[in-house]
Amino acid sequence: MLNNGLLIIWFHFLLDRFRKAIGIKEYFLNPEKSVGYSKSKQFKRKVIFGGLFILFLLITIWSGFDKQKTSQLKDTNSIPPLVMTGGNPYVRALMRTISTSEAKDTNPYTLLYGGKHFTDLSRHPNQCITIVSGPHQGECSTAAGRYQVLTSTWLEKVKQYRSKQSKSLTGNPDNFEPQSQDEVVYAWLIDRHAWGADIADLLKQGKLNRVLQLLSGTWTSLGYGTENNSITPMLSKVYQKALSEELDRVNMSSHD
Repeated sequence: MLNNGLLIIWFHFLLDRFRKAIGIKEYFLNPEKSVGYSKSKQFKRKVIFGGLFILFLLITIWSGFDKQKTSQLKDTNSIPPLVMTGGNPYVRALMRTISTSEAKDTNPYTLLYGGKHFTDLSRHPNQCITIVSGPHQGECSTAAGRYQVLTSTWLEKVKQYRSKQSKSLTGNPDNFEPQSQDEVVYAWLIDRHAWGADIADLLKQGKLNRVLQLLSGTWTSLGYGTENNSITPMLSKVYQKALSEELDRVNMSSHD
């Protein structure tokens, strides 16, 4: 299927051909010679059919835009669950929302910045990948994992929060296993001192935009940062879907 840019170019080309075909250009350049033609049935038929054709093209182009939005929305329908169990459902939904925007992938826990994957989860991969676009083009990023955390940030947060984590951090405290990624980010998000606010409470009050604004300095694709993407406009829908699933999980657990 033609993309929207090609459809628009095609539309302009055909519109120009249509103008020439029905003699509009000639009509305006030589109105005296074209009076009879403009009143003819042939001219009127061409105008009518041409108008219908242009309308069809406009509908086709609009449909292309609409299908693109629908496709993007479908891409957000499957939000991988967290490996970590337990925790506040609102914060869990937020974590899934962050990762949908930052690391949209079927296996986000092993995702490197740029789209490739790593295999060694014993530590943060610490691979500096060149940034090819955006405000930091030419620099490199060590962002990795489900939450695209930089190496320096990961080492800092593991050290800060590991005493609050489960036995998953026993042995090598810097391990980058999925469980550790979830637990460290969860502890970070519920730390009121880190954000100057109670994230869980704000979410419970329905103040998602306020939370996204607070977090956009760290995760820059959340709507108030410098690197928004195709998922950014749909973050509210992503969050609501994730929250619904997390609340359902809590309700199911309470009935067991």
